[in-house]
Amino acid sequence: MTVGILQLLQGIAAVAENELFVVGVEYTFKFDFTTWGWIHIVFGVVLIVVGLVLLTGATWARMAAIILAALSILVNFMWLPYYPWWSVLIIALDVVVIWAVSTWQPAPLPY
Repeated sequence: MTVGILQLLQGIAAVAENELFVVGVEYTFKFDFTTWGWIHIVFGVVLIVVGLVLLTGATWARMAAIILAALSILVNFMWLPYYPWWSVLIIALDVVVIWAVSTWQPAPLPY
């Protein structure tokens, strides 16, 4: 949920103010800031929803969280030229999420 909230805030910042970010070298996967903002907003909302469902212990949410964290790494890698430190922070958090979700052992249900 934390990564989703950070993605959401990143998207809102990109949509609200185009002047907030400094553009460096031109890259092949260049999008408009508004487009990037909406990508991060939608991705953030989906991550928050999956994070909330993950708290219930749903097995499908574990796989969804791992897949979405991997996609978040790719999205933030493409966002790297626009805001490098923020992207590196979210990529590092995504790696921690993948590790935590994949190594988590739920307690067995008492019968």
